[in-house]
Amino acid sequence: MAILKLQNVAYQVGQKQILQNISFKIEDGAFLTLIGPSGAGKSTILKLIANLINPTSGKIFFREKDIMTIDPVTYRRSVSYCFQQPSLFGEKVADNLSFPYEIRKQAVDRERILRLLHEVSLEADYLDKDITSLSGGEKQRIALIRNLIFLPKVLLLDEVTTGLDGDNKAIIHQLIERVHQQGVTVIQVTHDQSEIDKAQNIIKIKKGGILE
Repeated sequence: MAILKLQNVAYQVGQKQILQNISFKIEDGAFLTLIGPSGAGKSTILKLIANLINPTSGKIFFREKDIMTIDPVTYRRSVSYCFQQPSLFGEKVADNLSFPYEIRKQAVDRERILRLLHEVSLEADYLDKDITSLSGGEKQRIALIRNLIFLPKVLLLDEVTTGLDGDNKAIIHQLIERVHQQGVTVIQVTHDQSEIDKAQNIIKIKKGGILE
């Protein structure tokens, strides 16, 4: 069963047509990789799926429901978007990892947070670190596990390993694979040839259209 379906989706800014007539579906539990040149519209597709922007025309369905009819907060708990440049807030790492509990009005599960930190090779004392003291790779790992404290149904990854060294890439790849094995549908945008070489389900985007 398709968990997501794009039906004749177009997106335009002013006179510039970014996407036109995009149609494809993603099966529940799939791992889809979107590739293509810069400016082709790959990140725009992810933002449309994440309901961060609205299509100019066409529809996007999540489990056969038009996402425009779903409460945005409810939807974004099921479909989680990870930015290329991680965005952390507050002063400490702990501020970011407690936030998913706070917005759900739930008690913070410290043990789960510590397990997730361990999965990305970070120690418990990172909770007390200032976010300004973190490296780019550390920030990306924190941002990613923040999205995974409550597992989404769909994880959208917008070039999340760009600019990272080999060790950080390997840590993030391992975490994403574990999450996928738990049944999370993954859609990634990447220019990384090593990630493309491993991908089994690829859609190529060029000039706002899908290449078969």
